[in-house]
Amino acid sequence: MSTPDDARSVDRDEIRLSLPALFPYGRVARLAVTGLASRNGYSYDDVEDLRIAVGEVFGVLVSEERPEDRLQLSCVLLPDALDVTAARVPAGAIDQVTDLSRQILEAVVDEAVVDEATGSIRIVKRLRSRP
Repeated sequence: MSTPDDARSVDRDEIRLSLPALFPYGRVARLAVTGLASRNGYSYDDVEDLRIAVGEVFGVLVSEERPEDRLQLSCVLLPDALDVTAARVPAGAIDQVTDLSRQILEAVVDEAVVDEATGSIRIVKRLRSRP
C-alpha cells in the first residue's frame, strides 16, 4: 500500500547516514556529501564549497563532552539543489555557534539554517547552470 510519503520519496533521491558524533567521522560525512555532489553535476568549486560547509557543520554539532551522541545526516538530491540536514541525536541545544561559523556557511552555501535549540543545521547548495 502506497502512502503520501512514499509518493514524495519517488520524486527525490535521499541518502541518510548515522555516524558517531566524533571528529574523525567528519571525513565520512564530507566524502558522502561531496561524492553525491560530484556525481550529480556540481562544479569542482561547488563540491569544495560543500566540503567546507559539511566540515563546519560537523565542527559545530560535535561536542567532546557528549561522545555517546550520534550525528544523523540526510542528503536530498533535488533537480536543482542538494539539501543536507545534520542533527545531533539525542537532540540537544548547541553550546554556541560562532559568528565565524555562520559567516563560513553563508559564504559557501546558498542557504544555511542553524537551529541551536534542537542541535540541527540545514544547508542547501543550488546546482548552477554551466555555460
